[in-house]
Amino acid sequence: MSLAAPALVVLAAEPLYLLVDTAVVGNLGTVALGGLAVGGGLLAWSAALLNFLAYGTTARAARRAGAGDRPGAVAEGVQATWLAAALGVVVLVFFQITAGPFTRLLAGGAGPVAEAGEEWLRVASLGLPLLLVSLAGNGWLRGVQELRRPVRFVLAGSVASLVLCPLLVYTAGWGLVGSAVANVIGQAITAGLFLRALSAEGVPWHPRPAAVFSQLVIGRDLLLRAAVLQLSFLVAAGVAARAGTAQLGAHQIALQLFFFLALVLDAYAIAAQTLVGHALGAGRPAEARVTARRVALWGLGTGTGVAVVLLALRGVVPPLFTDDPAVVDQALLVWWFLAAMQPLAGVVFALDGVLMGAGDVGYLRTLTIGSAVVGFLPLSLLSGPLDWGLAGVWTGLCLFIGIRLVGVLVRVAGDRWLTAPATVTA
Repeated sequence: MSLAAPALVVLAAEPLYLLVDTAVVGNLGTVALGGLAVGGGLLAWSAALLNFLAYGTTARAARRAGAGDRPGAVAEGVQATWLAAALGVVVLVFFQITAGPFTRLLAGGAGPVAEAGEEWLRVASLGLPLLLVSLAGNGWLRGVQELRRPVRFVLAGSVASLVLCPLLVYTAGWGLVGSAVANVIGQAITAGLFLRALSAEGVPWHPRPAAVFSQLVIGRDLLLRAAVLQLSFLVAAGVAARAGTAQLGAHQIALQLFFFLALVLDAYAIAAQTLVGHALGAGRPAEARVTARRVALWGLGTGTGVAVVLLALRGVVPPLFTDDPAVVDQALLVWWFLAAMQPLAGVVFALDGVLMGAGDVGYLRTLTIGSAVVGFLPLSLLSGPLDWGLAGVWTGLCLFIGIRLVGVLVRVAGDRWLTAPATVTA
């Protein structure tokens, strides 16, 4: 819990800001909310696609720290930071070139929602290199079991964004663009603090291509896993956009809550990843298995508690994000699905962390892709022609979580994950 509690703050800070951002923008009108859903969905897609910079770095750094090699663990952070900066610039240029076509594709064609999404994305994407540098910083600090400093770094940036967002959107009159500018400023503050912490360790800063390549080996499977996952969410958003503006707005509200709660539950995964990596790095597999059992129970209990709270607040929370009755009605429909999946998701996310800490990312890749192809994507795609609406999309998401639950339980019950990890420390 001493690891999970600060991890919870770090994980919740960004989605909490996005929830506030959604509420601020939602009061500008349905078009602005839809634009944030489109542009924000693309930006979240790219960030989630590259989150191996945090999770892969944690696995490698934790193994080295568990073996008593702190300088080697910090060196993983240096190489991950170089990789993050390079990838961030590439993705930034990509979005500056393709923002228009992508937002129109996701919004279902040209129009006010697509234009709003493009405007937001062009500004917000300037923060992508900064965001990825922060992911790398989180990764190596988690690996050496220092989770309190990232709390201060992330809160500094998030608080700045929270203060600036309504000021720039309303007081300065920048509207939706003000939301994007506030986001970039917050990311700059956080990234600067992570870079300062890395510099203070005194390790060499020069890039080492061999080390970067080794990080890409474990990142490859995490990248493929994240790519399919984010493609599924993009498809779901596209189906929601074509169902109507109210459905898209409700989907944005529910999806931001889903991401927020997923990262809250992921606090146990971060603790598990760090502890399992240290245990296996030190040659203590029995300790890793005990950790897996413990975090699964904590995930189940917390997910059940979250579900109860969601159901109790069903009539209270959706109106906080919008005053459009049609959007609220659609959000109330989705709410049942959002609550029902939380106990299952609590176990899934916790055991994902266990397998990542063990370096068993190949299995996680296959399981996630299979679950998306069998569950999430088919139901999302069928929801349009069969007129299932958001109920079909969110049924697919629940099935996706359920299939993954079976897969991780079966894997952790065996022994192969304890000996999976050669690429973690290569």
